[in-house]
Amino acid sequence: MQDAALDRPHDAFLDEALDDFGLSLVSRFCDDREIALRQQNRAFFQISGAGHEALLLGLARSLRPGYDWFFPYYRDRALALALGVTPLEMLMQAVGAAADPASGGRQMPCHWGSVRLNIVSQTSVTASQCLPAVGCAEAARYIGRRPNLDGCVAYGDELTYVSLGEGATAEGEFWEALNTATRLHLPVLFVVADNGYAISVRSTDQHPAPISEMVRGIRGLRVVKMDGRDYFEVRRKGASAVAHVRAGTGPCLVHALVTRPYSHSLSDDQKKYRVPEELDDEREHDPITALEQRLIAAGALTPETAERMRVEAKESVSAAANAVLELPRPTPVSVVDHVVATPAIIEATDPPESDADVITYGEAIRLTLHEQMARDERIRVFGEDVADADPDVIDEVPGKGGVFGITFGLQRAFGDARCFNTPLAEANIVGRAVGQAMRGLRPCAEIQFFDYVWPAMNQLRSEAATTRWRSNGAFTCPMVVRIAIGGYLQGGATFHSQSGESIFAHIPGLLIAFPSRARDAAGLLRTAFRCDDPVLFLEHKHLYRQGYNRDPMPPPDWLVPFGRGAYVTRGDRVTVVTWGATVHRAQAAVSALGADAGVEIIDLRTIAPWDREMVAESVRKTGRVLVLHEDTLTCGFGAEIAAFVADECFEYLDAPVWRLAATDTFCAYEPQLENAILPQIADIERDLRALLAY
Repeated sequence: MQDAALDRPHDAFLDEALDDFGLSLVSRFCDDREIALRQQNRAFFQISGAGHEALLLGLARSLRPGYDWFFPYYRDRALALALGVTPLEMLMQAVGAAADPASGGRQMPCHWGSVRLNIVSQTSVTASQCLPAVGCAEAARYIGRRPNLDGCVAYGDELTYVSLGEGATAEGEFWEALNTATRLHLPVLFVVADNGYAISVRSTDQHPAPISEMVRGIRGLRVVKMDGRDYFEVRRKGASAVAHVRAGTGPCLVHALVTRPYSHSLSDDQKKYRVPEELDDEREHDPITALEQRLIAAGALTPETAERMRVEAKESVSAAANAVLELPRPTPVSVVDHVVATPAIIEATDPPESDADVITYGEAIRLTLHEQMARDERIRVFGEDVADADPDVIDEVPGKGGVFGITFGLQRAFGDARCFNTPLAEANIVGRAVGQAMRGLRPCAEIQFFDYVWPAMNQLRSEAATTRWRSNGAFTCPMVVRIAIGGYLQGGATFHSQSGESIFAHIPGLLIAFPSRARDAAGLLRTAFRCDDPVLFLEHKHLYRQGYNRDPMPPPDWLVPFGRGAYVTRGDRVTVVTWGATVHRAQAAVSALGADAGVEIIDLRTIAPWDREMVAESVRKTGRVLVLHEDTLTCGFGAEIAAFVADECFEYLDAPVWRLAATDTFCAYEPQLENAILPQIADIERDLRALLAY
């Protein structure tokens, strides 16, 4: 839809308003029909967009489906209709039809998603869409200056629309999104629909002042307050707001007063917390009624025509509802479709003999980042401290490149647009990566220490990991998140030495790599950049500069597939399954036992997926297994491996499955305490001797 030209002939403008009146009726009747379906147990949840119609339809006149990008929230039914989602498609989602184009029956109603219309698949988490929206707008600027990027399209004056309720503006991710959008002058239209409530919590319990007042001091943010119940005011002020964003002068926040005539959802009854007088006032300010009255007063509509339009809208929605009830539901076996996908990589054999210099694990990662960025211009590296220096002084200083120097030289080699620093805000880093990935880029975000990943957990779990599954394969999220992890450095203490890969292994949709040596780090990172799903690339800090895990840099075409482990030693008496820093400690323990001890060590290399076949093959041969890792014993990933061995290899076992891991504590600062907490070589040797004697 083209920008509303309010100076066009009056009749033409009224014709648009008349069309939108008809669409508002369709929107309301979709709400009503879903309520009826829920009461009949033909739908299983309902949340309405009633009261928001004038705001959304008025704004939609200035927005462009398939051109602009949209991160809506669940009350944006009228916007979705205006952009091109049909009542049939909406009601498909309500009944959970297999043909539902938004999610294939996987998401609640009103969780919009359309690749065709650039409506990004939506989650239920309030305000979490704001940071991906900023990343999407950021990607548009990058892509627009590089028109030949594979699979990426952007337009010079496109904008990114993101909406949320007033209650969701209490979320920190909303403020992080405003911070970056204004600092970078990004074309983002923030739409805050204020119906006075967050379920039963009044807006006055959320903030000390209305959101339009609270954001006034943010430089570079235009703020527009409007009566979202008044279609004509929305058309006028909304067109101006959109034009401001399209002009490239920075983001705009629209704060619109709307109504909520229906309860938050059918799981809520607003009569329990709203007095009758307040609900009566809601009905008196119904935006559909107000638009009808204005059109009648202008001579563009008669009461008889309005009634006829109501009948037609209701019949069209009824016909759509009858049609969707005849559609098949998803088959139960389909639930495991579209969880995650790994690229088809030919299994790596040992790289050919090379006279290349032997390099450290950290240097292998650094060189691979340079190599992959040179190969694919879609890759951008960003995070805290990852750049070399401020562009104004970069020629006068040596440069930093991360606290461990892994990204050193990337900014100099590829420019500020491809390697840059971010605010000290982990959700911001990962959320922006999600939005960029939605546009076809291959962002590489860095979390400085694993111990600080938790602020980004919402973006990783709710947004990134669920993308493919919640959209039934329509959207993917190709991004790599590099994270320095682990202890054994001493002095790192509770907030610089933890391992916790098991927590992320529990999340469907995430791929997790955890290499232990230089060549595997290079081969797995190359594969990670070819994945279409989010990858956590865990880099053990203790391994960055060690001598024992150095390798010649493998050739550029040497890639390691995810889900394939590697034999470190071969034996026939006991299997050690491990990964990360404990691989080399296991090797040291085996050396102490002697070459004839018969210990077979498996380095899993990736945690999600992990190599069940290799573990089973080894255990069937040895009959004994020690699962060794640095994370805590209770609910560590070793418990999953132990359970698998007990389930699948029980008949081959000659001894119980043993586990050796960190104590169920945090990592301590004082060296002797850290040594007591983390598995040591002597501990591994002790347990192997006991197993061999069993």
